[in-house]
Amino acid sequence: MASISVIIPTFNRSQKTARAISSVLYQTFTDYEIIVVDDGSRDDTKDTLRQFGRKIRYVALPSNEGVSAARNRGIRESESVFIAFLDSDDYWLPQKLTVQIAFFKSHPESMICQTDEIWIRNGRYANPKKRHLKPTGDVFEPSLRLCLISPSAVMMKRELFR
Repeated sequence: MASISVIIPTFNRSQKTARAISSVLYQTFTDYEIIVVDDGSRDDTKDTLRQFGRKIRYVALPSNEGVSAARNRGIRESESVFIAFLDSDDYWLPQKLTVQIAFFKSHPESMICQTDEIWIRNGRYANPKKRHLKPTGDVFEPSLRLCLISPSAVMMKRELFR
């Protein structure tokens, strides 16, 4: 069993999904499984992802149920201690998983952590506004006012779902 289940929900984003998968394959931490949940795509996603063969587990939903349903299906398909989400239009820098696993090793009581993000809009870097900067500690209440948690930046322990 892998240490981390990387769950990538996708819908009609074949090329972007391939880029997202490639960013996982280039991670310096390599004890993971990749689960791609195709949320009823009507494009060439399935054919495009064949190039990854056994490096990914491809799960196809019969119809478009939404990103939350796709993520939840990925969680049910996974078995790892840690869950990491990667949206199909995002990609990771090579050290992302290494940094987060190191955080959990040094903070074993933590249930969830997230990395910073680099925002790119129309091919250009876009700095997040000060109000979008990632807080530390208990982020639950501040996140009720403004979404401060980016799915692609998060890693959490499976037991958090219990």
